[in-house]
Amino acid sequence: MPPSMKTLPEWLAHCEQLHPKTIELGLDRVRTVAERLGLRFDCPVITVAGTNGKGSTCAMLEAILLQAGWRTGVYTSPHLVHFEERCRLRGDPVQADALVAAFERVEAARGEVSLSYFEFTTLAILDLMAGAGLDVAILEVGLGGRLDAVNVVDPDCAIITSIDLDHMELLGSDRESIGREKAGILRTDRPAIVSDPLPPQSVIDRATEIGADLWRFGRDFNFSGDKQQWAWAGRGRRYSGMAYPALRGANQLVNASGVLAALEALRARLPVTAQAVRNGLAMVELPGRFQIVPGQPVLVLDVAHNPHSVAALAENLDAMGFYPTTHAVFGAMADKELGLMFDRMAPLVDRWYFCDLPTGRAAPGASLHAQWLARQPREGTAASVHADPMAALSAAIAAADPADRIVVFGSFYTVGGVLQDGIPRLQAKHLSA
Repeated sequence: MPPSMKTLPEWLAHCEQLHPKTIELGLDRVRTVAERLGLRFDCPVITVAGTNGKGSTCAMLEAILLQAGWRTGVYTSPHLVHFEERCRLRGDPVQADALVAAFERVEAARGEVSLSYFEFTTLAILDLMAGAGLDVAILEVGLGGRLDAVNVVDPDCAIITSIDLDHMELLGSDRESIGREKAGILRTDRPAIVSDPLPPQSVIDRATEIGADLWRFGRDFNFSGDKQQWAWAGRGRRYSGMAYPALRGANQLVNASGVLAALEALRARLPVTAQAVRNGLAMVELPGRFQIVPGQPVLVLDVAHNPHSVAALAENLDAMGFYPTTHAVFGAMADKELGLMFDRMAPLVDRWYFCDLPTGRAAPGASLHAQWLARQPREGTAASVHADPMAALSAAIAAADPADRIVVFGSFYTVGGVLQDGIPRLQAKHLSA
């Protein structure tokens, strides 16, 4: 082991150089190293897969279980600003020195096995969590499900959130193919919570084929509500008169419904009170998911980066009411369905600020601008290109009137790029403009 690898940044740089491919789906190499590590969890494991809503689902599970007094561990990816965000123990981000020790264990165990950055870091975090004395582990799938590194751990309960077209070059060209990959996290005789109201048939077929305990939205659980409150009903339990979750957006009730179904399915092992449910949903936080930063103009941050999530963002923006001008800071990966996203946001956005991102997978800001022009934008709209997300946001703030709205959306790199100094600094910059 090189003597210089003592800090987290050094280890992350090491992980980036280990494997020739950024993404290589498959469990053989990961399973080999996991077996050498003796990786096993002595607590219930909840695994969450899906195209959109995974992060929100994990955050709501964590918030409710913490309120119920359980010792939680959560693994999510990617991070917005700091790598340590990917693992939370008892509600707090993991310490860098704990990650370094876990990286050392993986490096010692892998021997000749080549691991990608995601595989190496996932194994390190799983190993760290397995030894942390947890009551429950919540694991978010990175990509797909069947062949994702997280799937080396057998879940006690699987949740599949909304499924849409994304990462099609790896997962398939339609929802049925993508659903089949997501359904790879399901296990025989164990709860399979499907919170997508219209799931691909492939998900249902896989659950039936292996004999999973299938919980379907609209059949085994559902929600109702009005402008003031909402209610949930499952197989053996009901909650009524609940305040809306602290995470904004109409789609969050679908996610919350899947969360409550999972907790109901695991009630014998992880009982939670109605008060824990109410408190958890009221207090849940998740940066970058329709996050509104106070100030004038209004600033909205959202990691919507595929057509389905952008459609949800557009609906949520519509519900905010009237703003004279909407400014949009946007940066995205080159493999996304950019045209569909532009089309959905076109009626809402008056000025675009396209930006470069610090990764080779990203579409350059100039390319985003060219693709936007090719969609023949409506008369009166304008666009500019910027070197990074913060430069784009600064230009938007300079151009905006106090009554306007600024939306920062797209890749995690885009939202993370404006959050890098933290919300207090962003608020100060925002309010002083």
